[in-house]
Amino acid sequence: MREDCFFFPLSSFPSFNIQHSTFNFEFGSGWFLQHLSGTFDTMPIPSKNPSQRRQFTSDNNSGICPEVWTALQEANQGHVAAYGNDPWTAKASKLLCDLFETNCEVFFVLNGTAANALAIASLCDSFHSTICHEYAHVETDECGAPGFFSHGAMLASVVGENGKITPAKIEQVVQRRNDVHAPKPKVVTLSQATELGTVYSPHELTAIGKLAHKMDLHVHMDGARFANAVAELGVAPREISWEAGVDILCFGGTKNGMALGEAVIFFNRDLAKDFDRRRKQGGQLSSKMRFLAAQWVGLLEGGTWLRYATRANQVARELERKLRGIPSLRMVFPRQANSVFVEMPSFVVDGLRQRGWRFYTDVGPGAVRLMCSWDSTEEDIAAFVQDILDLSK
Repeated sequence: MREDCFFFPLSSFPSFNIQHSTFNFEFGSGWFLQHLSGTFDTMPIPSKNPSQRRQFTSDNNSGICPEVWTALQEANQGHVAAYGNDPWTAKASKLLCDLFETNCEVFFVLNGTAANALAIASLCDSFHSTICHEYAHVETDECGAPGFFSHGAMLASVVGENGKITPAKIEQVVQRRNDVHAPKPKVVTLSQATELGTVYSPHELTAIGKLAHKMDLHVHMDGARFANAVAELGVAPREISWEAGVDILCFGGTKNGMALGEAVIFFNRDLAKDFDRRRKQGGQLSSKMRFLAAQWVGLLEGGTWLRYATRANQVARELERKLRGIPSLRMVFPRQANSVFVEMPSFVVDGLRQRGWRFYTDVGPGAVRLMCSWDSTEEDIAAFVQDILDLSK
């Protein structure tokens, strides 16, 4: 543990509540008491205009949170060194090391696809394969980027309940073939939270990490919604990252209040060799890096990242609760982060879209995906649910 970090056991402090409107946020104490501070009293007022309403399509639809906007304004002063040789990049990197309580290598890139693809490519030769879930983002939504940046390394997808990979599935892939005619498994990639809105527990991750390293596999984590997983589990970030055997984490900021930018974090620092050149070659070395890094400063300082992730999860929990009360709907997956998957009659789906609501029906094995954001409100939920009730009459 880093000597310049101060983290407290969960038993150190009594539990506490944060009140906002009709929501009651209840958390354990200790680590959360240190990092989850402030209130949600500055949430935007919902628009009555359907063309301007907040949607449940994606947490990418949301804007920039106030803290990140302020940090960008503060960074927009004078001239500083380019390409990451600036105080903002140094500060953001240190904040991430402190957050994870370890000395790690941090690289900022522009988006999640580049983060995942470049990270996986840094672990593979062209004859290797990466084990992933069949609904993993790297498999379904990144246009072959991992294979492109690794010069041909393949993805080996497996099935798993609720979007999760199990140690048994990993072992099955590794032992299936070991001859020269097949790609050699080298990486396991996990999504935390998963594409189906579920969350790996520390126990599940540790079991995967131990098996993977035993079988000479590296562990990569797609953490586009890592903040939501931390908020749901109530654990310190280290417990579901390097302590559980994760070698590289792609920590997402875009979905949690930033304009753009992800952090590729190497907990196994030996694996970071030459990643700076790989990032440059991949077109992801921002010349004005301070504006990527400043967003992380705004998000990390004062626990902003955790407050907003907690809020998004809580809104999703409330949305799920209200939808469960409508007989014609059926929940598809456990809601463990900030998304709700629900089956609706086709006439309800069509009616909602005619009323201006937008959402995906092609994420995972069908159903409607409703994604809550850092700025979603109870008013958004009420309007959406009321339209469902009207259409269901």
